[in-house]
Amino acid sequence: MKFIETEIKDVILLEPAVFPDGRGYFFESYSEKKFKDAGLEIKFVQDNISKSKKGTIRGLHYQVGGFAQGKLCEVLYGKVKDVAVDIRFGSPTFGKFVQAELSDENHNMIWIPPGFAHGFSVLSDEAIFHYKCTAQYSKKDERSIIFNDSELNIDWGVAYSAVSEKDLLSKKFSDIEKDFLY
Repeated sequence: MKFIETEIKDVILLEPAVFPDGRGYFFESYSEKKFKDAGLEIKFVQDNISKSKKGTIRGLHYQVGGFAQGKLCEVLYGKVKDVAVDIRFGSPTFGKFVQAELSDENHNMIWIPPGFAHGFSVLSDEAIFHYKCTAQYSKKDERSIIFNDSELNIDWGVAYSAVSEKDLLSKKFSDIEKDFLY
């Protein structure tokens, strides 16, 4: 497994070693030892899976306080554009974002630590998205930034057709609170 630094130091792209054969393929999607060897001592406590159709945008979500989540994201079926926005006030990359294409073809994953808002858009006809979390979901500690915020200017790669009502009511980036300090 390769751990590749992105434009934002703490967000890591992972490329697993994939072993194809006549039956299909095999790869290791997580190894505590390999993560520790890469300097990432992470304890996951919850796994989530969503299925979405093309044009869906989910995000930009994050949680605060003791429920701030790190996420290890991958696509089990289909293709998405995954986005992580640095919301750590004082960070040299505050307000910047990293995008990665994750798919069932490239098998890439992305590690997004606490202090980042996360979202993705579905580029294929449908996608099944899986992510491991370092904290439990907490509705009262959940926050979100509007996905089409003009200050962030994220190109989601699709004309969006499905966004939740909750996501449409999200805050502008300029209105978020200082929940994370660098």
